[in-house]
Amino acid sequence: MAYSMTGFGRSEKIFATRRYTVELKSVNSRYCDINVRLPRLFNFAESAIRKLVSDQLSRGKVDIYISYEDQESASAEVTVNTGLARAYSEAIKKLAEETGRPDDLSATRLSSYQDVLVVRQANVDEDTLMRELTEVCKEAIDGMLQMRKIEGDNLCADLLQKVSFLEATRNEIAERAPQVVADYRERLSNRIDEILDSEKRALYDDARLAAEVAVFADKAAIDEELSRLISHFAQARTILSSNGAIGKKMDFLVQEINREVNTIGSKANDLEITNRVLLMKNEIEKIREQIQNLV
Repeated sequence: MAYSMTGFGRSEKIFATRRYTVELKSVNSRYCDINVRLPRLFNFAESAIRKLVSDQLSRGKVDIYISYEDQESASAEVTVNTGLARAYSEAIKKLAEETGRPDDLSATRLSSYQDVLVVRQANVDEDTLMRELTEVCKEAIDGMLQMRKIEGDNLCADLLQKVSFLEATRNEIAERAPQVVADYRERLSNRIDEILDSEKRALYDDARLAAEVAVFADKAAIDEELSRLISHFAQARTILSSNGAIGKKMDFLVQEINREVNTIGSKANDLEITNRVLLMKNEIEKIREQIQNLV
């Protein structure tokens, strides 16, 4: 069971006159990075909300948006900062006199200036708010985790297909590899025949030809790399079918697969194998991009 780092969850609940809305959005990140935006009333709950989310997630950048509304009229009190209102009024009056403009400041417009109207929340029961908010957050987290799981399962299914492609291409290279030495021996023998006439060719020591072919075969040998790829592909299937965090494990394994493929490309000295190596490298790059989204 793998999880993607991309997900979204939302929950909205009403308790008596209190409405809570919680939205969570997560994207890729190497670490667990949590950003919480909530009303000032809930500042006391921020650390608890962070822990609630971090206990469920190991990686990902998560943005949490919390909104709150209480329909009860006694839940808030609006007062006027009269000193600040007078200061605004005097300043605007002076501005009008000095510029020759009319002083048309209305009470409605004055009330829109910053901090003229002060909203104070009535005394609240923090335990009740915390309990209600936690319930809504858990529901939103569950929704996000469900989406992350669906995305993760889809990613793993696609990655398994890509591993199968790499495996099939590796088998094609393994079938071609013995022919590379045979082709080299044939080319070398034909070249010798072209250079030497029949009399000199009869005197040529074929042991030297065999030695040259043996040196080439040793340099072009890719048996070890092909064997290690079999092991790496089996590990990839095991990791992609396992539970928990697999992103970092796959990232390391893909580096090892890429290293073996690069070595095959540098040693093979054959056009057909080189073409297949390029196909594998292209698929490996796609895998590398996709696993960045796995937890």
